[in-house]
Amino acid sequence: MSLNDHMNVKFMSDKLAISLSLICVAHCFFVPSFLILSSGFISLSLDNEMVHKLILILAVPISLFALISGHSNHKNYTIFLNGAAGLILLVLAAVLGESFLGEFGEKTLTLVGSLIVATSHYKNYKICKNIDCECHDIKSIN
Repeated sequence: MSLNDHMNVKFMSDKLAISLSLICVAHCFFVPSFLILSSGFISLSLDNEMVHKLILILAVPISLFALISGHSNHKNYTIFLNGAAGLILLVLAAVLGESFLGEFGEKTLTLVGSLIVATSHYKNYKICKNIDCECHDIKSIN
């Protein structure tokens, strides 16, 4: 992987991690409503837990990469630890699931974890932009 490719990956990782966190929230809260509202029109069989775990399988490594890359540039442990705590909440929500936490508990844990992760990535992105590190400089990508 060239230096240019590595910078491109670092630039996109926070934005992708934020997007995955928001997709997780949308999936958790809006897909059930959509399926109920469209049940007369669409016959759809989705394994809700499988989708949740698939999003998590994508989100955890991307988030960790972005948080570790950001920390290596700005040395702010708070952002990294908050992001890691949010990821732990997301993993707990998926592992413990509705059978242990109940529907409300699982959704609450997912929402709180997703918001913490998204906020951490936003702060990671902003602090890297403020210290003018190369990982978030669009000019260094081209």
